[in-house]
Amino acid sequence: MKRSTLFALLFALLLFLFTLYVLLDAFVIPRAYETVPSETDAETGAETEEETAAETEAETAPALHEPVITETSYDDGILSVELTTRREYNTTIHVAEVTTADVSRLRTALAKNTYGKNVTQKTSAIAAANGAILAINGDYYGARNKGYVIRGGVLYRSVSNGADTEDLVIWEDGRLSVVREGDYTAKELLDLGAQEVLSFGPGLISDGRIIADSDSDVKREKTSNPRTAIAMIEPGRYLLVVADGRTADNEGLSVYEFAEFLFSLGAVEAYNLDGGGSSTMVFNGQVVNVPTANGKKITERSISDIVYFGS
Repeated sequence: MKRSTLFALLFALLLFLFTLYVLLDAFVIPRAYETVPSETDAETGAETEEETAAETEAETAPALHEPVITETSYDDGILSVELTTRREYNTTIHVAEVTTADVSRLRTALAKNTYGKNVTQKTSAIAAANGAILAINGDYYGARNKGYVIRGGVLYRSVSNGADTEDLVIWEDGRLSVVREGDYTAKELLDLGAQEVLSFGPGLISDGRIIADSDSDVKREKTSNPRTAIAMIEPGRYLLVVADGRTADNEGLSVYEFAEFLFSLGAVEAYNLDGGGSSTMVFNGQVVNVPTANGKKITERSISDIVYFGS
């Protein structure tokens, strides 16, 4: 074999191995950057002064009682959940209406309680690890290197995905807002009281009006797909909604159809989270929708994070 041919083969092999590594690093190899305690971990820790103060304040709050649970409802005196299904746009849409007197029960959680890249678990597994009563998939932040990430009042990523990127902010007082990354830095949002910031989008409803673009030419927005959203009717009243899709029985929704549907339910703020094969709703440990990536196999996708209501 000629030396030039050997060099060419070695170069091709090295190029192949390098390309393979880049792809594995981007989509497969998990990299843990920071570990955070789960809700169940926190419950076993020592009581802090803040927890003591919260318990004192709770004495004047609505009374917590033994949860009353059915297949479609939950009520413990402070948090109530009602699940219904609707049939719109040739699609089954799962709606969870949540009322809570304690807005701190609206939370997020990370797969394996770890902030990182390619660190994933199924929605049901993350929900179980954090004692979630009701959970939906989040923004799958780990699939991207950009977009603000604030979880539990901690800033993890401050790299903007672009000035026009619309994020969801869950404020300390329970309000939901759709904001543009071009209008705020992540640190500014944190300083203003952002408890959670999720970056996927687009925004669906803001200040009581639909902001989703009915003429959008973005393929993922105008195509009918499974969808996940969180919405607010008012602080303390929320909607967690998952639409099925990609099956013979469920066409799925476009982003604008999703916005119209949430608006019809009274939402004044609403945000589109990761959809497609990620779209999953879990209630009392059970998956209630039909999660699928391609319609051929009904199964949960492993993702980076969830939004949930805890005990």
